[in-house]
Amino acid sequence: MDEQSRADRRSPVGEPVVRSDPAVTGERAAEAVGFDPDDPESVAEAAETVRRFASGDVGDDDHVLMLRGAAACAALVRGVGSYKEAAARAGDGVTVAFIRKWARVHDLPQAIRRQVARGYITPSAAKHVARLAGTDRYRLAWAAIDGDMTVREVRSVASAVNDGDDVTDAAREVGVHLGRIDLDLPTETYVELRRRAAMRNVDPGAIVAAALEDHFASSPAEE
Repeated sequence: MDEQSRADRRSPVGEPVVRSDPAVTGERAAEAVGFDPDDPESVAEAAETVRRFASGDVGDDDHVLMLRGAAACAALVRGVGSYKEAAARAGDGVTVAFIRKWARVHDLPQAIRRQVARGYITPSAAKHVARLAGTDRYRLAWAAIDGDMTVREVRSVASAVNDGDDVTDAAREVGVHLGRIDLDLPTETYVELRRRAAMRNVDPGAIVAAALEDHFASSPAEE
């Protein structure tokens, strides 16, 4: 699997791929709004959405609307050709930095955006995940969930990585062990896992890792 090629958005800019999925957003999937950067009317709607978004009308606790705002930022940039022009179209009070940050959130891979929509990663934390590139985006996103990281901690790790640190080391500095995850297993599976690990003198995680590597190798990768 080429993680580098899958660490950015692969679906068209502005499409509500995650927001329109009932499995993720439930009844709110019907509220999903898409933006077409090639349609002048849709670009105008994106500009208005960005204007409202930047005014603070949407709180960080409304993950779905935050993703809509991010989509509007990305579509507006694509539609007008630059961050500077996008800020001008959105109106007074909307900065280039604001649009750039949220457009990058929209460009995160779908797997991460789904966790934002579900509320497992706050939009404010997602902004810092989006500052990274390649596989490090996945690493920090999953560490944020499994390590119950605060936005401040996510920001700290992102800054350290951008300064040249390894993401695993940077996460460890805030007390998060990258790669550690809690799993709920059926009782019989749990008992057998523990038995086999004991007989082989290995950690149960080694058996799980080997089994998952075989599974991933034989299963087609999704976005």
